[in-house]
Amino acid sequence: MKVTLMHGAGGEVMGELLQTLTKFSHNNAGGIGLEALDDGAVIPFHGHNLVFTTDSHVVRPIFFPGGDIGRIAVCGTINDLAMMGGRPIALSCGMIIEEGFEVEDLARIVASMDEALGEAGANLVTGDTKVMEKGALDGIAINTAGIGVADTIIRDNGLQPGDRIIVSGTLGDHGIAIMAHREGFDLGEQIKSDVAPLWGMVQQALFAGTIHAMKDPTRGGFASAMNEMAKKSHVCVRIREESLPFRRSVKSAAGMLGIDPLEVANEGKVVMGVPPSDVDAVLAALRSHKYGRDAAVVGTVTRGAHVIMETAIGGERFIEPPMGDPVPRVC
Repeated sequence: MKVTLMHGAGGEVMGELLQTLTKFSHNNAGGIGLEALDDGAVIPFHGHNLVFTTDSHVVRPIFFPGGDIGRIAVCGTINDLAMMGGRPIALSCGMIIEEGFEVEDLARIVASMDEALGEAGANLVTGDTKVMEKGALDGIAINTAGIGVADTIIRDNGLQPGDRIIVSGTLGDHGIAIMAHREGFDLGEQIKSDVAPLWGMVQQALFAGTIHAMKDPTRGGFASAMNEMAKKSHVCVRIREESLPFRRSVKSAAGMLGIDPLEVANEGKVVMGVPPSDVDAVLAALRSHKYGRDAAVVGTVTRGAHVIMETAIGGERFIEPPMGDPVPRVC
């Protein structure tokens, strides 16, 4: 078998590659490790829960409506920490830069990263740079790793029957914005990436009530994240189609491109499982934050298996895990 682009797209095909990439016997530092395949690892240290995560970013185009590769690099790591309940503290950055890359563009990327760090209250404290010969890369690739501290650890496998499923806002924005831009659609400000650092919003939700499980629906989108959470939690999730939040422009563009917006990456959203008693409080907390104004309850957790869509016309269908993100090179 040879590695293909689909192996990096966050769906079922990527799971096949992970069977090889995760065959480490030394994979846990005493808490939650690589074997969990969660958004990060947890390392107990002198009574504290240190959350650690890393992510690599290859985006085409590097600059797109609503963001750039630098903002995604910082936000992706901050959000992975946040999904585990971790307050971001410090990040590292490794840049691999192609010979001939414009220094002005590099300065723009760095400024974008710094702005996102400021929003999250984190700092970039160490890094590394390599330059490759022209033709070896598509401009630039960035790796970021991050450390956070969590009072309460949140997992992606904690859904319980009776929980309500909350999404923090409209779905499909990032992936459709990238694809529309690549295809040359001039849609002005109608469609732009949702890339954002979510710790502030997640922190408000954690203060408001209990959250049993969290995940950010990045590669593979909502469909992939929801199937992974349901499978790991050994439950069934029933989603109400009419409750799913979409921007009208995103649904229209997705239709023109022949893409299911449930399967494309989001870079500024979170999916949560919340007990019924805390739904109103958590939802209010999300909606009070600028990144959660369109938060909605979209489904319920029941006993069983699979993720099932209750359609607008009264039918049912499975929401299958995608084979991969239909829009490659988006994060």
